[in-house]
Amino acid sequence: MDVRLSPEQVALKETARKLAQTLCPGNVSDLDDTERAAKLDAAVTSSGWRQLRLPDDEPGTPLASGVEAAIVAEELARALADTSYLGPLLAGDLARRAGLEDVDATTFALTSDLAHLARVPTSDAAETVAVDAGGSASALVLEPSRNGYELRTVELRPSVIRTDLTRPLAGVATAPVPVEGAAELSEDDVTAWTALALAMLSADLVGVMRGAVELARDYALVREQYGTTIGSFQAVQHLIAEAHVAAEGSYSLALHAAWAADVLTPREALLAARHAKAFSSRAALTVCETAIQVHGGIGNTWECMAHVYLRRGLHSSDILGGAGASLAFVLAQHGLKGGDDGLR
Repeated sequence: MDVRLSPEQVALKETARKLAQTLCPGNVSDLDDTERAAKLDAAVTSSGWRQLRLPDDEPGTPLASGVEAAIVAEELARALADTSYLGPLLAGDLARRAGLEDVDATTFALTSDLAHLARVPTSDAAETVAVDAGGSASALVLEPSRNGYELRTVELRPSVIRTDLTRPLAGVATAPVPVEGAAELSEDDVTAWTALALAMLSADLVGVMRGAVELARDYALVREQYGTTIGSFQAVQHLIAEAHVAAEGSYSLALHAAWAADVLTPREALLAARHAKAFSSRAALTVCETAIQVHGGIGNTWECMAHVYLRRGLHSSDILGGAGASLAFVLAQHGLKGGDDGLR
């Protein structure tokens, strides 16, 4: 693996960062600014980033690699983009694996504990929830078949749940219906999709961490105590430096997982993704709590953006299994007692 980004990937990263810095919320009150949110949504729509994993002209090949998709995921999370990206991106990837050019559903549904991709009828509507569901009317689920899985869609309830203030959840309103023209998905297809999804979530967590570190650093450079900025105190410098190191370590693992999703076997890619998810989930909690600590008392108020980063980090950590589930999978793959095979 070449760890250097290509010139095209660097340009993509800069474009995504500029767009996010311009249109993403700059403070908590901006989350209620519907005009700004609509402009952000329109800009992401026109960029085509949500379709990066739909089929290219070459059969079976996506328009962009997992690395490019991860670059966008990181930059949108870094600026707390309150528009859908991972939902439609991963729904498109699932549709491509089923031989479709496109799909009406703009996200996917998980079991109610967010740990696994929803299977019906094993998971009924009451036990199923769609993630990254802002603006989505329907979601994809799987139904076990004789040779693998068939793709189904479910309509979503209009009301949403906002544990993460930037990416809502939605309940399922209807029974699943088959997706016309979709081929059966094999176990390897679902494993490969899960690996990609975990890599994207890890990239999202990297973005959350980098954003939280920047928030803490910027505050430390202006907040004064005892006649000087708190950033001049060694204790504060150490906190921010350790958070930075945690974010950069997570970045290396997330980038490798995103690369592996297109290059390694599904099982190998899943192992790389579980490594990334286990590390980034634990690191994100520490980094976001550090950002709150650096802010002192104001870090515990609604007006401080630190809790928005923490909420997004906790949400991304929970999707498709938290750090414990990913670590258990890694241990099991190395012959150590770990339990869950992570593939359900």
